Amino acid sequence: MTAAARIETMRQPVLEMRHISKTFGPIRALQDVSLTVHAGELHALMGENGAGKSTLMKVLSGAYRPDPGGEILIDGTPVATGDPIKARANGIAVIYQELSLAPNLTVAQNIFLGSEPRRFGIVDRDQCNRRAKEIIARLGVSFSARASVSSLSLGERQMVEIARALSTSARIIVMDEPTTSLTSRETDSLFEVISTLKAQDIAIIYISHRMEEVYQLADRVSVLRDSGYVGTLERADLNASRLVSMMVGRDLSAFYKKDHRPPDSKRAIALSARDMSDGNLLKSCSFDLHKGEVLALAGLVGSGRTELARLIFGADRRTSGTLELDGKPIAIGSPREALDAGIAYLTEDRKELGLFLDMSISDNISMGVLAKDAQAGGLRDFATAERRAAKAVSELSIRTRSVQANAGSLSGGNQQKVLLARLLETEPRVLILDEPTRGVDVGAKSEIYRLIDDLAKKGIAILMISSELPEVIGVADRVLVMRDGTVAGEVTASEGQPLSQEAIMELATGAAQG
Repeated sequence: MTAAARIETMRQPVLEMRHISKTFGPIRALQDVSLTVHAGELHALMGENGAGKSTLMKVLSGAYRPDPGGEILIDGTPVATGDPIKARANGIAVIYQELSLAPNLTVAQNIFLGSEPRRFGIVDRDQCNRRAKEIIARLGVSFSARASVSSLSLGERQMVEIARALSTSARIIVMDEPTTSLTSRETDSLFEVISTLKAQDIAIIYISHRMEEVYQLADRVSVLRDSGYVGTLERADLNASRLVSMMVGRDLSAFYKKDHRPPDSKRAIALSARDMSDGNLLKSCSFDLHKGEVLALAGLVGSGRTELARLIFGADRRTSGTLELDGKPIAIGSPREALDAGIAYLTEDRKELGLFLDMSISDNISMGVLAKDAQAGGLRDFATAERRAAKAVSELSIRTRSVQANAGSLSGGNQQKVLLARLLETEPRVLILDEPTRGVDVGAKSEIYRLIDDLAKKGIAILMISSELPEVIGVADRVLVMRDGTVAGEVTASEGQPLSQEAIMELATGAAQG
Protein backbone atom coordinates (compact mmCIF):
# COMPACT_ATOMS: atom_id res chain seq x y z
CA MET A 1 0.00 0.00 0.00
CA THR A 2 1.36 3.42 -0.95
CA ALA A 3 1.83 6.18 1.63
CA ALA A 4 -1.03 8.17 0.09
CA ALA A 5 -3.31 5.15 0.17
CA ARG A 6 -2.40 4.48 3.80
CA ILE A 7 -3.21 8.07 4.74
CA GLU A 8 -6.56 7.75 3.00
CA THR A 9 -7.21 4.50 4.87
CA MET A 10 -6.49 6.22 8.17
CA ARG A 11 -8.98 8.95 7.31
CA GLN A 12 -11.70 6.37 6.73
CA PRO A 13 -12.13 4.17 9.85
CA VAL A 14 -12.59 0.49 9.18
CA LEU A 15 -15.02 0.38 12.12
CA GLU A 16 -17.36 2.92 13.66
CA MET A 17 -19.73 2.10 16.51
CA ARG A 18 -22.06 5.06 17.03
CA HIS A 19 -24.25 5.77 20.07
CA ILE A 20 -24.47 2.15 21.19
CA SER A 21 -26.77 1.52 24.16
CA LYS A 22 -27.95 -1.80 25.56
CA THR A 23 -30.46 -2.51 28.30
CA PHE A 24 -31.45 -5.80 29.93
CA GLY A 25 -34.75 -5.09 31.64
CA PRO A 26 -34.05 -2.38 34.24
CA ILE A 27 -30.27 -2.74 33.88
CA ARG A 28 -28.46 -0.40 31.49
CA ALA A 29 -25.31 -2.24 30.38
CA LEU A 30 -24.22 0.39 27.81
CA GLN A 31 -25.08 4.07 27.62
CA ASP A 32 -24.42 5.95 24.36
CA VAL A 33 -20.98 4.44 23.66
CA SER A 34 -19.08 5.27 20.46
CA LEU A 35 -15.85 3.71 19.22
CA THR A 36 -13.73 4.29 16.11
CA VAL A 37 -11.01 1.89 14.92
CA HIS A 38 -8.66 2.20 11.93
CA ALA A 39 -7.05 -0.46 9.75
CA GLY A 40 -3.63 -1.54 11.01
CA GLU A 41 -4.33 -0.13 14.48
CA LEU A 42 -4.27 -1.83 17.87
CA HIS A 43 -6.99 -0.09 19.83
CA ALA A 44 -7.00 -1.04 23.51
CA LEU A 45 -10.31 -1.09 25.38
CA MET A 46 -9.95 -0.65 29.14
CA GLY A 47 -12.20 -0.31 32.16
CA GLU A 48 -13.18 -2.09 35.34
CA ASN A 49 -15.17 -5.32 35.31
CA GLY A 50 -18.78 -4.34 34.64
CA ALA A 51 -17.79 -1.20 32.75
CA GLY A 52 -19.39 -2.56 29.56
CA LYS A 53 -16.41 -3.79 27.52
CA SER A 54 -17.70 -7.32 26.97
CA THR A 55 -21.23 -6.10 26.23
CA LEU A 56 -19.91 -3.68 23.62
CA MET A 57 -17.92 -6.46 21.93
CA LYS A 58 -20.96 -8.78 21.97
CA VAL A 59 -22.90 -6.07 20.17
CA LEU A 60 -20.07 -5.85 17.64
CA SER A 61 -19.99 -9.64 17.13
CA GLY A 62 -23.77 -9.84 16.67
CA ALA A 63 -24.41 -11.75 19.89
CA TYR A 64 -26.47 -8.79 21.18
CA ARG A 65 -28.68 -6.40 19.25
CA PRO A 66 -28.18 -2.77 20.38
CA ASP A 67 -31.06 -0.60 21.49
CA PRO A 68 -32.66 1.58 18.77
CA GLY A 69 -30.57 4.59 17.82
CA GLY A 70 -27.19 2.85 17.67
CA GLU A 71 -25.44 1.73 14.51
CA ILE A 72 -22.27 0.01 13.31
CA LEU A 73 -20.42 1.06 10.15
CA ILE A 74 -17.76 -0.91 8.28
CA ASP A 75 -15.74 1.24 5.86
CA GLY A 76 -18.37 3.95 6.29
CA THR A 77 -21.31 1.69 5.37
CA PRO A 78 -23.97 0.77 7.96
CA VAL A 79 -24.23 -2.99 8.55
CA ALA A 80 -26.82 -5.25 10.14
CA THR A 81 -26.57 -5.78 13.91
CA GLY A 82 -27.64 -8.65 16.11
CA ASP A 83 -26.59 -11.33 13.61
CA PRO A 84 -23.34 -13.28 14.32
CA ILE A 85 -23.25 -14.79 10.83
CA LYS A 86 -23.46 -11.39 9.14
CA ALA A 87 -20.89 -10.00 11.59
CA ARG A 88 -18.42 -12.70 10.52
CA ALA A 89 -19.23 -12.01 6.88
CA ASN A 90 -18.40 -8.35 7.55
CA GLY A 91 -14.92 -9.37 8.70
CA ILE A 92 -15.43 -9.31 12.49
CA ALA A 93 -13.89 -12.05 14.65
CA VAL A 94 -13.68 -12.36 18.43
CA ILE A 95 -11.10 -14.43 20.31
CA TYR A 96 -12.42 -14.96 23.81
CA GLN A 97 -10.40 -15.53 26.98
CA GLU A 98 -11.69 -19.09 27.16
CA LEU A 99 -10.60 -20.73 23.91
CA SER A 100 -13.23 -22.62 21.91
CA LEU A 101 -11.17 -25.28 20.14
CA ALA A 102 -11.84 -29.01 19.72
CA PRO A 103 -8.66 -30.62 21.15
CA ASN A 104 -9.32 -33.99 19.49
CA LEU A 105 -9.21 -32.45 16.00
CA THR A 106 -6.23 -31.23 13.99
CA VAL A 107 -5.16 -27.63 13.60
CA ALA A 108 -6.58 -27.50 10.06
CA GLN A 109 -9.88 -29.07 11.14
CA ASN A 110 -10.25 -26.47 13.90
CA ILE A 111 -9.41 -23.57 11.60
CA PHE A 112 -12.15 -24.51 9.12
CA LEU A 113 -14.61 -26.09 11.58
CA GLY A 114 -18.09 -25.38 10.20
CA SER A 115 -16.77 -23.93 6.95
CA GLU A 116 -14.73 -26.80 5.53
CA PRO A 117 -13.78 -26.59 1.83
CA ARG A 118 -15.64 -29.28 -0.10
CA ARG A 119 -15.34 -31.14 -3.36
CA PHE A 120 -18.34 -32.95 -4.79
CA GLY A 121 -20.09 -32.38 -1.44
CA ILE A 122 -17.34 -34.11 0.55
CA VAL A 123 -14.85 -32.33 2.82
CA ASP A 124 -11.64 -31.78 0.83
CA ARG A 125 -9.01 -32.57 3.49
CA ASP A 126 -6.07 -31.86 1.18
CA GLN A 127 -7.37 -28.38 0.39
CA CYS A 128 -8.17 -27.88 4.08
CA ASN A 129 -4.59 -28.74 5.09
CA ARG A 130 -3.10 -26.68 2.25
CA ARG A 131 -5.06 -23.54 3.10
CA ALA A 132 -4.38 -23.99 6.81
CA LYS A 133 -0.67 -24.25 6.07
CA GLU A 134 -0.82 -20.97 4.15
CA ILE A 135 -2.54 -19.19 7.03
CA ILE A 136 -0.07 -20.60 9.57
CA ALA A 137 2.81 -19.37 7.43
CA ARG A 138 1.17 -15.96 7.28
CA LEU A 139 1.31 -15.84 11.09
CA GLY A 140 4.93 -16.96 11.17
CA VAL A 141 4.35 -19.85 13.60
CA SER A 142 5.94 -23.28 13.30
CA PHE A 143 3.42 -26.00 14.21
CA SER A 144 1.93 -28.27 11.56
CA ALA A 145 -1.57 -27.95 10.12
CA ARG A 146 -1.93 -31.70 10.67
CA ALA A 147 -0.96 -31.57 14.36
CA SER A 148 -3.59 -32.41 16.96
CA VAL A 149 -4.63 -29.36 18.95
CA SER A 150 -4.30 -31.45 22.15
CA SER A 151 -0.53 -31.59 21.50
CA LEU A 152 -0.14 -27.80 21.37
CA SER A 153 0.75 -25.43 24.19
CA LEU A 154 -1.78 -22.85 25.34
CA GLY A 155 0.04 -20.14 23.42
CA GLU A 156 -0.01 -22.22 20.23
CA ARG A 157 -3.72 -22.89 20.67
CA GLN A 158 -4.27 -19.15 20.80
CA MET A 159 -2.50 -18.89 17.44
CA VAL A 160 -4.96 -21.47 16.08
CA GLU A 161 -7.81 -19.19 17.18
CA ILE A 162 -6.17 -16.31 15.34
CA ALA A 163 -5.69 -18.51 12.27
CA ARG A 164 -9.39 -19.40 12.41
CA ALA A 165 -10.21 -15.68 12.37
CA LEU A 166 -7.97 -15.14 9.35
CA SER A 167 -9.63 -18.04 7.53
CA THR A 168 -12.84 -16.00 7.53
CA SER A 169 -11.00 -13.01 6.02
CA ALA A 170 -11.38 -11.10 9.28
CA ARG A 171 -10.40 -7.44 9.11
CA ILE A 172 -11.28 -6.63 12.72
CA ILE A 173 -10.09 -9.04 15.42
CA VAL A 174 -11.11 -8.65 19.06
CA MET A 175 -8.72 -10.17 21.63
CA ASP A 176 -10.17 -10.50 25.13
CA GLU A 177 -7.47 -10.79 27.82
CA PRO A 178 -5.31 -12.91 25.48
CA THR A 179 -2.26 -13.23 27.76
CA THR A 180 -3.99 -14.23 31.01
CA SER A 181 -2.80 -17.85 30.92
CA LEU A 182 0.30 -17.47 28.72
CA THR A 183 3.93 -17.79 29.75
CA SER A 184 6.33 -14.92 29.16
CA ARG A 185 7.71 -16.61 26.03
CA GLU A 186 4.21 -17.31 24.65
CA THR A 187 3.24 -13.70 25.32
CA ASP A 188 6.26 -12.49 23.33
CA SER A 189 5.23 -14.78 20.46
CA LEU A 190 1.69 -13.39 20.56
CA PHE A 191 3.00 -9.83 20.42
CA GLU A 192 5.08 -10.71 17.34
CA VAL A 193 1.96 -12.11 15.64
CA ILE A 194 0.05 -8.94 16.56
CA SER A 195 2.74 -6.89 14.82
CA THR A 196 2.38 -9.12 11.76
CA LEU A 197 -1.40 -8.65 11.72
CA LYS A 198 -1.10 -4.88 12.03
CA ALA A 199 1.34 -4.83 9.11
CA GLN A 200 -1.36 -6.62 7.09
CA ASP A 201 -3.78 -3.75 7.90
CA ILE A 202 -5.88 -5.85 10.26
CA ALA A 203 -7.48 -3.81 13.04
CA ILE A 204 -7.18 -5.24 16.55
CA ILE A 205 -9.37 -4.36 19.53
CA TYR A 206 -7.39 -5.45 22.58
CA ILE A 207 -9.05 -5.87 25.99
CA SER A 208 -6.65 -6.11 28.93
CA HIS A 209 -6.23 -5.12 32.57
CA ARG A 210 -2.44 -5.18 32.20
CA MET A 211 -1.22 -1.64 31.75
CA GLU A 212 2.31 -2.66 30.76
CA GLU A 213 0.87 -4.53 27.75
CA VAL A 214 -1.25 -1.55 26.78
CA TYR A 215 1.77 0.77 26.96
CA GLN A 216 3.75 -1.63 24.76
CA LEU A 217 1.12 -2.38 22.12
CA ALA A 218 -1.58 0.25 21.88
CA ASP A 219 -1.84 2.96 19.25
CA ARG A 220 -4.88 4.34 21.07
CA VAL A 221 -6.78 3.49 24.25
CA SER A 222 -10.50 3.98 24.86
CA VAL A 223 -11.89 3.78 28.39
CA LEU A 224 -15.36 2.77 29.58
CA ARG A 225 -16.68 3.43 33.08
CA ASP A 226 -20.09 2.68 34.57
CA SER A 227 -21.43 1.53 31.17
CA GLY A 228 -20.45 4.77 29.45
CA TYR A 229 -17.67 6.11 27.25
CA VAL A 230 -15.09 8.22 29.14
CA GLY A 231 -12.59 9.08 26.41
CA THR A 232 -9.76 8.02 24.12
CA LEU A 233 -6.04 8.61 24.57
CA GLU A 234 -3.46 8.68 21.78
CA ARG A 235 -0.27 6.71 22.32
CA ALA A 236 1.74 9.85 23.06
CA ASP A 237 -0.69 10.76 25.87
CA LEU A 238 -0.63 7.40 27.68
CA ASN A 239 0.40 7.47 31.33
CA ALA A 240 -0.68 5.62 34.45
CA SER A 241 -2.15 8.64 36.19
CA ARG A 242 -4.49 9.58 33.34
CA LEU A 243 -5.59 5.98 32.68
CA VAL A 244 -6.34 5.23 36.32
CA SER A 245 -8.23 8.51 36.69
CA MET A 246 -10.35 7.71 33.63
CA MET A 247 -11.07 4.14 34.74
CA VAL A 248 -11.89 4.65 38.41
CA GLY A 249 -12.80 8.33 38.55
CA ARG A 250 -10.00 9.36 40.88
CA ASP A 251 -6.33 10.23 40.46
CA LEU A 252 -3.33 7.98 41.04
CA SER A 253 -2.52 9.54 44.41
CA ALA A 254 -5.66 7.90 45.83
CA PHE A 255 -5.06 4.58 44.07
CA TYR A 256 -2.33 3.02 46.22
CA LYS A 257 -3.11 2.87 49.92
CA LYS A 258 -0.27 3.19 52.43
CA ASP A 259 -1.64 4.81 55.58
CA HIS A 260 -0.08 2.32 57.99
CA ARG A 261 3.11 3.39 59.73
CA PRO A 262 6.13 1.63 58.20
CA PRO A 263 7.96 -0.25 60.96
CA ASP A 264 11.41 0.79 62.09
CA SER A 265 14.25 -1.58 62.85
CA LYS A 266 13.14 -1.77 66.49
CA ARG A 267 9.67 -3.14 65.63
CA ALA A 268 9.23 -6.76 66.71
CA ILE A 269 10.14 -9.36 64.09
CA ALA A 270 7.21 -11.58 63.15
CA LEU A 271 9.02 -14.01 60.84
CA SER A 272 12.72 -14.71 60.53
CA ALA A 273 14.03 -16.99 57.77
CA ARG A 274 17.65 -18.11 57.66
CA ASP A 275 19.56 -19.99 54.94
CA MET A 276 16.46 -21.36 53.22
CA SER A 277 17.30 -23.75 50.38
CA ASP A 278 15.42 -26.34 48.34
CA GLY A 279 18.37 -28.22 46.86
CA ASN A 280 17.47 -26.91 43.43
CA LEU A 281 16.89 -23.23 42.62
CA LEU A 282 16.92 -21.61 46.06
CA LYS A 283 20.27 -21.11 47.75
CA SER A 284 20.66 -19.79 51.31
CA CYS A 285 17.87 -17.18 51.39
CA SER A 286 17.56 -15.12 54.59
CA PHE A 287 15.37 -12.21 55.66
CA ASP A 288 13.36 -10.71 58.53
CA LEU A 289 9.72 -9.60 58.32
CA HIS A 290 8.43 -7.20 60.98
CA LYS A 291 4.97 -7.00 62.50
CA GLY A 292 2.79 -4.53 60.61
CA GLU A 293 5.19 -4.44 57.65
CA VAL A 294 4.49 -4.95 53.96
CA LEU A 295 7.67 -6.52 52.59
CA ALA A 296 7.74 -7.09 48.82
CA LEU A 297 9.64 -9.86 47.05
CA ALA A 298 10.59 -8.55 43.61
CA GLY A 299 12.62 -10.04 40.77
CA LEU A 300 12.39 -11.36 37.26
CA VAL A 301 10.36 -14.45 36.35
CA GLY A 302 12.30 -17.52 37.48
CA SER A 303 14.25 -15.68 40.18
CA GLY A 304 12.76 -17.87 42.94
CA ARG A 305 10.14 -15.63 44.54
CA THR A 306 7.26 -18.11 44.51
CA GLU A 307 9.60 -21.00 45.36
CA LEU A 308 10.73 -19.17 48.51
CA ALA A 309 7.13 -18.47 49.54
CA ARG A 310 6.14 -22.12 49.04
CA LEU A 311 9.16 -23.23 51.07
CA ILE A 312 8.15 -21.01 54.01
CA PHE A 313 4.55 -22.28 53.79
CA GLY A 314 5.61 -25.93 53.73
CA ALA A 315 4.18 -26.57 50.26
CA ASP A 316 7.64 -27.66 49.06
CA ARG A 317 10.35 -29.52 50.97
CA ARG A 318 13.36 -27.54 52.12
CA THR A 319 16.79 -29.13 52.32
CA SER A 320 18.17 -26.57 54.76
CA GLY A 321 17.21 -23.47 56.68
CA THR A 322 15.40 -22.41 59.83
CA LEU A 323 12.29 -20.37 60.63
CA GLU A 324 11.34 -18.37 63.69
CA LEU A 325 7.86 -17.01 64.35
CA ASP A 326 7.63 -14.26 66.98
CA GLY A 327 11.13 -15.16 68.11
CA LYS A 328 10.46 -18.87 68.61
CA PRO A 329 11.81 -21.65 66.34
CA ILE A 330 9.13 -23.45 64.34
CA ALA A 331 9.29 -26.59 62.21
CA ILE A 332 6.92 -26.42 59.24
CA GLY A 333 6.67 -29.46 57.01
CA SER A 334 3.25 -28.95 55.46
CA PRO A 335 0.70 -26.20 54.68
CA ARG A 336 -1.51 -27.49 57.52
CA GLU A 337 1.33 -26.96 59.99
CA ALA A 338 1.92 -23.47 58.57
CA LEU A 339 -1.75 -22.53 58.99
CA ASP A 340 -1.79 -23.91 62.54
CA ALA A 341 1.29 -21.78 63.32
CA GLY A 342 -0.37 -18.63 61.97
CA ILE A 343 1.11 -18.40 58.44
CA ALA A 344 -1.35 -18.13 55.52
CA TYR A 345 -0.52 -18.20 51.81
CA LEU A 346 -2.49 -16.71 48.90
CA THR A 347 -1.52 -18.66 45.78
CA GLU A 348 -0.85 -16.88 42.47
CA ASP A 349 -3.20 -19.33 40.69
CA ARG A 350 -6.55 -18.87 42.44
CA LYS A 351 -8.52 -20.99 39.94
CA GLU A 352 -6.31 -24.07 39.88
CA LEU A 353 -4.83 -24.02 43.39
CA GLY A 354 -7.07 -21.76 45.46
CA LEU A 355 -10.81 -21.68 44.96
CA PHE A 356 -13.41 -24.41 44.61
CA LEU A 357 -15.19 -22.78 41.68
CA ASP A 358 -18.24 -25.08 41.74
CA MET A 359 -18.82 -24.51 45.45
CA SER A 360 -20.59 -21.58 47.08
CA ILE A 361 -18.92 -18.43 48.32
CA SER A 362 -19.95 -19.44 51.84
CA ASP A 363 -18.31 -22.86 51.59
CA ASN A 364 -15.14 -21.38 50.08
CA ILE A 365 -14.76 -18.84 52.88
CA SER A 366 -15.31 -21.44 55.61
CA MET A 367 -13.10 -24.12 54.05
CA GLY A 368 -10.12 -23.40 56.33
CA VAL A 369 -12.13 -23.28 59.57
CA LEU A 370 -14.64 -26.12 59.18
CA ALA A 371 -13.86 -27.35 62.70
CA LYS A 372 -15.44 -24.18 64.10
CA ASP A 373 -18.77 -25.18 62.54
CA ALA A 374 -18.86 -28.69 63.99
CA GLN A 375 -21.87 -29.60 66.09
CA ALA A 376 -22.61 -32.59 68.26
CA GLY A 377 -22.95 -35.74 66.22
CA GLY A 378 -20.64 -34.49 63.50
CA LEU A 379 -23.20 -32.19 61.89
CA ARG A 380 -22.21 -28.82 60.49
CA ASP A 381 -23.66 -25.51 61.67
CA PHE A 382 -24.57 -23.99 58.30
CA ALA A 383 -26.12 -20.88 59.86
CA THR A 384 -22.80 -19.93 61.47
CA ALA A 385 -20.98 -20.48 58.18
CA GLU A 386 -23.48 -18.30 56.35
CA ARG A 387 -23.16 -15.49 58.91
CA ARG A 388 -19.37 -15.68 58.59
CA ALA A 389 -19.59 -15.42 54.82
CA ALA A 390 -22.07 -12.53 54.93
CA LYS A 391 -19.73 -10.62 57.27
CA ALA A 392 -16.76 -11.20 54.95
CA VAL A 393 -18.79 -10.16 51.88
CA SER A 394 -19.67 -6.89 53.62
CA GLU A 395 -16.21 -6.12 55.00
CA LEU A 396 -14.33 -6.95 51.79
CA SER A 397 -16.96 -5.44 49.44
CA ILE A 398 -17.41 -8.72 47.55
CA ARG A 399 -19.99 -8.09 44.84
CA THR A 400 -22.44 -10.98 44.70
CA ARG A 401 -26.19 -11.51 44.77
CA SER A 402 -25.88 -14.19 47.47
CA VAL A 403 -23.28 -16.00 49.60
CA GLN A 404 -24.72 -19.19 48.09
CA ALA A 405 -23.67 -18.21 44.58
CA ASN A 406 -20.84 -20.30 43.12
CA ALA A 407 -17.39 -18.75 43.41
CA GLY A 408 -16.86 -19.44 39.71
CA SER A 409 -19.63 -16.98 38.83
CA LEU A 410 -17.69 -14.01 40.26
CA SER A 411 -15.32 -11.64 38.51
CA GLY A 412 -11.58 -12.14 39.00
CA GLY A 413 -11.31 -9.42 41.62
CA ASN A 414 -14.22 -10.77 43.67
CA GLN A 415 -12.82 -14.31 43.44
CA GLN A 416 -9.55 -13.01 44.84
CA LYS A 417 -11.36 -11.34 47.73
CA VAL A 418 -13.20 -14.59 48.54
CA LEU A 419 -9.85 -16.36 48.74
CA LEU A 420 -8.48 -13.60 50.97
CA ALA A 421 -11.56 -13.88 53.18
CA ARG A 422 -10.88 -17.61 53.64
CA LEU A 423 -7.30 -16.92 54.71
CA LEU A 424 -8.29 -14.15 57.12
CA GLU A 425 -10.71 -16.49 58.88
CA THR A 426 -7.64 -18.47 60.03
CA GLU A 427 -6.48 -15.31 61.89
CA PRO A 428 -2.93 -15.33 60.47
CA ARG A 429 0.00 -13.52 62.04
CA VAL A 430 1.94 -13.72 58.76
CA LEU A 431 0.21 -13.41 55.40
CA ILE A 432 2.02 -14.35 52.17
CA LEU A 433 0.40 -12.83 49.08
CA ASP A 434 1.64 -14.20 45.74
CA GLU A 435 0.60 -11.83 42.90
CA PRO A 436 -2.51 -10.68 44.83
CA THR A 437 -3.87 -8.49 42.00
CA ARG A 438 -3.14 -10.71 38.99
CA GLY A 439 -6.03 -10.78 36.53
CA VAL A 440 -8.23 -8.29 38.41
CA ASP A 441 -9.47 -4.92 37.23
CA VAL A 442 -8.22 -1.55 38.40
CA GLY A 443 -11.07 -0.95 40.85
CA ALA A 444 -10.57 -4.34 42.53
CA LYS A 445 -6.83 -3.67 42.72
CA SER A 446 -7.48 -0.47 44.64
CA GLU A 447 -9.74 -2.34 47.07
CA ILE A 448 -7.11 -5.06 47.61
CA TYR A 449 -4.48 -2.38 48.30
CA ARG A 450 -6.82 -0.87 50.91
CA LEU A 451 -7.25 -4.29 52.51
CA ILE A 452 -3.46 -4.87 52.63
CA ASP A 453 -3.01 -1.49 54.30
CA ASP A 454 -5.75 -2.23 56.86
CA LEU A 455 -4.18 -5.60 57.72
CA ALA A 456 -0.77 -3.98 58.22
CA LYS A 457 -2.39 -1.44 60.56
CA LYS A 458 -3.63 -4.37 62.66
CA GLY A 459 -0.06 -5.65 63.01
CA ILE A 460 -0.22 -8.51 60.53
CA ALA A 461 3.12 -9.08 58.80
CA ILE A 462 2.69 -9.26 55.02
CA LEU A 463 5.10 -10.77 52.50
CA MET A 464 3.93 -9.73 49.02
CA ILE A 465 5.19 -11.08 45.70
CA SER A 466 4.47 -8.91 42.68
CA SER A 467 5.71 -8.61 39.10
CA GLU A 468 4.31 -5.07 38.78
CA LEU A 469 6.90 -2.54 39.92
CA PRO A 470 4.40 0.34 40.31
CA GLU A 471 2.46 -1.94 42.67
CA VAL A 472 5.60 -2.78 44.62
CA ILE A 473 6.52 0.90 44.95
CA GLY A 474 2.97 1.94 45.84
CA VAL A 475 2.23 -0.71 48.48
CA ALA A 476 5.47 -2.02 50.05
CA ASP A 477 7.47 -0.54 52.92
CA ARG A 478 10.62 -2.38 51.90
CA VAL A 479 11.70 -4.56 48.95
CA LEU A 480 13.82 -7.69 48.83
CA VAL A 481 15.07 -8.36 45.30
CA MET A 482 15.73 -11.93 44.20
CA ARG A 483 17.99 -13.11 41.38
CA ASP A 484 18.98 -16.67 40.44
CA GLY A 485 17.52 -18.20 43.59
CA THR A 486 19.15 -15.86 46.10
CA VAL A 487 18.32 -12.56 47.79
CA ALA A 488 20.37 -10.16 45.68
CA GLY A 489 19.75 -7.14 47.87
CA GLU A 490 17.32 -4.86 49.65
CA VAL A 491 15.77 -1.57 48.55
CA THR A 492 14.42 0.85 51.14
CA ALA A 493 12.95 4.33 50.96
CA SER A 494 15.31 7.14 51.88
CA GLU A 495 14.31 10.32 53.72
CA GLY A 496 11.70 12.04 51.57
CA GLN A 497 12.33 9.69 48.63
CA PRO A 498 10.12 6.74 47.64
CA LEU A 499 11.34 3.27 46.75
CA SER A 500 13.33 3.31 43.51
CA GLN A 501 12.22 1.23 40.51
CA GLU A 502 15.68 1.73 39.00
CA ALA A 503 17.39 0.30 42.09
CA ILE A 504 15.07 -2.72 42.05
CA MET A 505 15.77 -3.46 38.39
CA GLU A 506 19.52 -3.04 38.83
CA LEU A 507 19.49 -5.74 41.52
CA ALA A 508 17.04 -7.96 39.60
CA THR A 509 19.13 -7.94 36.42
CA GLY A 510 22.59 -7.85 38.00
CA ALA A 511 23.30 -4.41 36.52
CA ALA A 512 24.25 -3.12 39.96
CA GLN A 513 27.13 -5.63 40.08
CA GLY A 514 28.19 -4.70 36.56
